[in-house]
Amino acid sequence: MQMSRADVDASVLESAAASELMELVRAIRRVVNRHPDWEATARLVAGELERHLPSPETLTSEQRRGDPARYQSHVLHIERDGSFSVLALVWRPGQVTPIHDHVTWCVFGVIQGVEHEELYRLDVGGDVLVESGRSTNKAGEVAGFAPPGDIHRVRNPGPDTAISIHVYGTDIFRVGSSIRREYHQPVRRAPLAA
Repeated sequence: MQMSRADVDASVLESAAASELMELVRAIRRVVNRHPDWEATARLVAGELERHLPSPETLTSEQRRGDPARYQSHVLHIERDGSFSVLALVWRPGQVTPIHDHVTWCVFGVIQGVEHEELYRLDVGGDVLVESGRSTNKAGEVAGFAPPGDIHRVRNPGPDTAISIHVYGTDIFRVGSSIRREYHQPVRRAPLAA
């Protein structure tokens, strides 16, 4: 069977994308195997993700389109020992997560578009969520966190599809989701700084 030019180009692209992803996985593996606490691990993994942030071409064109109904995740790698998982999250314009927290540390890097994150904390009685911060993350920016204090909501505020690479400190297949709990309490906006 003879390969066409398009087949050769696709093969080279797939090989480059796989190589880019495996370079990231090896870098994450090196720091996760140090077994520091979750906060230190998130900080170390964020540094590696920043150094090895893959391009959108790591995903297939179909994966980059996303799902019109809701944000979509694609599992890219799960470490054999279950110590971490790498996913791509694809957000069409206006798509948003519920307010939630996580079962473990999480690091993410935006590879296309813009993601807006709202941070929350529970009030003393646990009856109200209080907005504690906001950030807008553009392509090339990396952030991370570790529980507790990881209550947030993420949205795509832009007119184009946004894509981010997420690294979670667990086997995402085994636990089913990185989300530990969704929050439905009323939200109180933080007072503006003077």
